[in-house]
Amino acid sequence: MIRILHVVNDMHRAGLETMLMNYYRNIDRTKIQFDFLTHRPEKSDYDDEIIAMGGKMYYAPRLYPQNYPAYFKYMENFFAEHPEYKIVHSHIDAMSYLPLRAAKKAGVPVRIAHSHNTSIDKDFKYILKQFFRSRINSVANHYCACGKEAGKFLFKGKDATVIPNAIEVDKFLFDREMRKYKREELGLKDEFVLGHVGRLSYQKNHKFLIEIFSEVHKKNKNTVLLLIGVGEKEQEIKEQIRTLGLDNAVKFLGNRSDVNELYQAMDVFVMPSFFEGIPVTGIEAQFAELPCIFSTKVPKEVSFTDKCKFLTLEERTDKWAEVILSINPAVRVEGSMTVKNSWYNIKNAKSILVEYYNKISLEER
Repeated sequence: MIRILHVVNDMHRAGLETMLMNYYRNIDRTKIQFDFLTHRPEKSDYDDEIIAMGGKMYYAPRLYPQNYPAYFKYMENFFAEHPEYKIVHSHIDAMSYLPLRAAKKAGVPVRIAHSHNTSIDKDFKYILKQFFRSRINSVANHYCACGKEAGKFLFKGKDATVIPNAIEVDKFLFDREMRKYKREELGLKDEFVLGHVGRLSYQKNHKFLIEIFSEVHKKNKNTVLLLIGVGEKEQEIKEQIRTLGLDNAVKFLGNRSDVNELYQAMDVFVMPSFFEGIPVTGIEAQFAELPCIFSTKVPKEVSFTDKCKFLTLEERTDKWAEVILSINPAVRVEGSMTVKNSWYNIKNAKSILVEYYNKISLEER
């Protein structure tokens, strides 16, 4: 059996984490087993499921600069106690420099850096992340990415193997009965519903999303915006909504385990992000037969249907509103073979990751 140590921030219900779980549930776990090293002291949403499937959870110190001495000591002890890990697969973008540096020092033969974005979040670690990004090739010896643009961003001069952000399709396919049930549950009748799924953070550009929705709502009062996710920008976003008088038209739904069902209740998915890798939510929305409006900062690799449109962030909000309101919510197909045959379907994609692990495992023996 090949055991893979996946390095993540946590295993809550978010895009990257859900993608990993999709692969984990669908691979042959008698041949390949996933374990997870996180950087949060508390349990995450998926921890119990991981353990039930035979995986192990480890909890390293948080990656704050003041913690780095304690972090490297923890990692030194960790690899000394766990010589069974021959493959470390890190998913924390530029910050992967830190665990992969520790893995290299410990003599771990396969050190995979996986790029999931095309830019860096502008938080207090921004300068450090830029430095770590410049050093990532010195500690990794294998490179993966969710898409070509994400690979080019993180790995200068290195070719990255593209691993699709694949999903469990059957959970997301459009279902008219579920749409009716979910809209009733949310207190929706004939409203035109915009939806967004994503962390309430700088990257997702909620400020502009609310400005777009304000313009939509001016043109059509019978509209509602569903916001699914939590994050550090929540209070700021709520204040903007109050200022614009949109309290009754925007629903904050928090973190949800029924996101696949909530897509059914929407009429359009809107994502005006500042940057993305290949957003899992954009893939999920297409499997639910939702029209999707992305910013041009979202790589066009996300699009595998004719339901995607891309607008620049420089475009006026009334143009975004015009495109959104031109959508006919009645045109959705149940069980489309176009989406089922996509390489973003986990049934099609799982062999890509399995073959990749088998190949690098043989190479390093």
